[in-house]
Amino acid sequence: MRQIVLDTETTGLDWKSGDRVIEIGCVELLDRSLTGEHFHVYINPERSIAAEARAVHGIDEDFLADKPVFAAIAADFEAFVRDAELIIHNAAFDIGFLDHELDLLGKPPLRELCANVIDTLKMAREQNPGKKASLDALCERYAIDNAHRTLHGALLDAELLAEVYLAMTRGQESLLMALEEEPAAETGTGTLSGKRPTLKVLRPSDEELAAHEAVLADIEKANKGTCLWREG
Repeated sequence: MRQIVLDTETTGLDWKSGDRVIEIGCVELLDRSLTGEHFHVYINPERSIAAEARAVHGIDEDFLADKPVFAAIAADFEAFVRDAELIIHNAAFDIGFLDHELDLLGKPPLRELCANVIDTLKMAREQNPGKKASLDALCERYAIDNAHRTLHGALLDAELLAEVYLAMTRGQESLLMALEEEPAAETGTGTLSGKRPTLKVLRPSDEELAAHEAVLADIEKANKGTCLWREG
């Protein structure tokens, strides 16, 4: 299965108010292994960046001035994520922003482009109700080194999230392997083969019958009544 772990950085918190995507980071998982393939781009939003957002990711307008606009990178982005399952932390946020960018270009939303979306924030809250579910908290819970994460960055966060997701779903590996194993070849000696084998019937000897009768008599005596095996 091909999966894409995705993260974005934006000019603010609300695309409905005109905020835009300024960074996209994606890493590829194939059959639960990182392939080394990634998609990473900075985007000129053609608008200012809120001070609160800048404090989180450290990206300013001067840095983005010579970067491409979303329309220039849209085709490459679509090609990278097409038909894959997306893994996103707080998926509603990133999907909302990216769908808005795609809609501005008259393109279909991500859910029509991709196979599925997994929200690791929702997954973490379901697995550990009441506990912190931020990316930093999950890195700590699963002993993933994030000491180099002093600011948010889309590619770095996607890489960390990939490790978190694999740790959160590690129990699924054996299940997937079991499901993918080919069934054992049928043989003529098994009951699953086309022809049922002849059963060998073993009949008791006189000595064995006498020994069995003695055991039943002992059971009957111990229970001070008729032995059930003698009834009928």
